[in-house]
Amino acid sequence: MPDLASSILAVARVAALGALLTTGAHAIAQPAAAVAPPDLPAPTLAVGNDPVAPVPALDVPRYMGKWYEIAHLPNWFQKKCVDSTHAEYTLQPDGRVQVVNRCRLASGEMNEVVGQARQVGEGGATSPRLKVRFAPEWLSFLPMVWGDYWVLDLDADYQLVAVGEPTREYLWVLARTPRVSPEAYVALLQRLAQQGFNVGLLQRTAHPQ
Repeated sequence: MPDLASSILAVARVAALGALLTTGAHAIAQPAAAVAPPDLPAPTLAVGNDPVAPVPALDVPRYMGKWYEIAHLPNWFQKKCVDSTHAEYTLQPDGRVQVVNRCRLASGEMNEVVGQARQVGEGGATSPRLKVRFAPEWLSFLPMVWGDYWVLDLDADYQLVAVGEPTREYLWVLARTPRVSPEAYVALLQRLAQQGFNVGLLQRTAHPQ
């Protein structure tokens, strides 16, 4: 399947990770305004930085449940989502994680996509590195349909998390509630800037009441 494989290779890494935190990929919409808290230091650029480091360990059962997107780096695959972007994770009997992503479209309807994630790398059942797939099950044998999902920062209470991947091209801030305290948000962005992420480009996600 050379044509299919080459096509997947071109888009799978972006689509797989992006789909984990959003739905809808192609319609054009006005992005949210970029957010750069005034008391943040100038973000450290990724060029020449140390490798991205995930958290030491992840308690997967505790991580399950609903997470609201608070902010994300600009990307093409979230332009169809207007607001209310969130993800729900459910642990499966085989140890994998079912991922259900939802967001509200401009039409007012909720869009949904379902995927699957699995832990990889050192740490076994506590590894903070995951791979996620939104391609059909019959394509799961192709390595390129699995995108990186790294837990980069996570508070002790599992209430606020930053998710990204080793190239620093994609980044999401998620929380258990639609809104977080400014102090916690700024502190998280400071830590992400130290990891080389351009946090000044983050776009906030709207969650109408």
